[in-house]
Amino acid sequence: MSNRIAQDLPVDLDKAVLLGRVSTPEGPAVCTLRGEDVVDITARIPTITHALKAACPASIVRGAEGTVIGRIGDILETSFDPKATGPRLLSPIDLQAIKAAGVTFPNSMIERVVEEMTKGNPLKADEARAQLARDIGDDVFSIVPGSDEAMKLRETLLARDLWSPYLEVGFGVDAEIFTKAQPMSSVGHGAGVGLHPRSDWNNPEPEVVLVCAPDGRIVGATLGNDVNLRDFEGRSALLLGRAKDNNASASLGPFIRLLDDHFTMSDIRNADLSLEVTGTDGYVLSGSSTMRVISRTPEDLAQQMFDCHQYPDGAVLYTGTLFAPTEDRNKDRPGEGFTHKFGDRVRIASSRLGCLENVVGSSDALPEWQDGALALFRSLSKRGIAV
Repeated sequence: MSNRIAQDLPVDLDKAVLLGRVSTPEGPAVCTLRGEDVVDITARIPTITHALKAACPASIVRGAEGTVIGRIGDILETSFDPKATGPRLLSPIDLQAIKAAGVTFPNSMIERVVEEMTKGNPLKADEARAQLARDIGDDVFSIVPGSDEAMKLRETLLARDLWSPYLEVGFGVDAEIFTKAQPMSSVGHGAGVGLHPRSDWNNPEPEVVLVCAPDGRIVGATLGNDVNLRDFEGRSALLLGRAKDNNASASLGPFIRLLDDHFTMSDIRNADLSLEVTGTDGYVLSGSSTMRVISRTPEDLAQQMFDCHQYPDGAVLYTGTLFAPTEDRNKDRPGEGFTHKFGDRVRIASSRLGCLENVVGSSDALPEWQDGALALFRSLSKRGIAV
């Protein structure tokens, strides 16, 4: 077994039902893993949507016949070598809506308020955190959103003119759920991940991403990096779209792990994530997040996404992160905290989902997003695959 397999795939790979996509000369292929073989199942499951619509996606994928494309170790290596030829991993979704939930952890709620208070200026962040600690205290970490206790705190903070849109979605009944990126625009394991070229304060967001069927059922999960531009969003909450939806700004992978007897909702609710950022300058940042302290359950977030909207091709939902780095990267600029530099290598890992790794670049310098739904359907048609 290659080092890449051990590092990048679930620890219980022999029990996992994995669904993903791989590039081939004929076009993107829907694939699964059988042992170390990557098997093209596009003839039976033309799109990820076809799998998600099944009553039991894991059973459909497990039983789908296909053709071996190559060995997963080789494809993982190729995915990280821009000069290599041969199949490489793509984002494991295609036609699905790409949504995200924000402010689902108390830590991230505080940091969003910090961004708002500083108007996106990182040099004022420490002062803002200290003021919040004085004004709000530590009780926020135990309050359930939408509860009577949360509503009482809301009224108290409103009376003191301390309310914020971020506190509203952090404490209120309604979760923040927004469009992270467009269908077909996400990038996969090994690809570059993009920052807006004018952002000077930003960070990765390691997240568990729910994979939902068209009827709203959670049928699997994958890993995601919901790249965050703290300066843009801090200047105005209305800049959320500019902050979140940029070329290559949504990464997913390496595969979707489908729910079955060996991977259940309990595994998602208890998932631990690790993060490592390694810079070309020798800088290393390590962090972690855990779904065990999320303020809203995955089921509640998925239900809120679907309660007044339909997603006929299914949807994925970034669930938010506990990780909010405040350690200064530039020691000569105290108080600024963490921000990316181009060339940073970001590794997000969880034992049952594997590892998602990307290198940070500028959104305007990374490969342009060119192939949308029409290109996918044309590719399938040329291969004689009916959809």
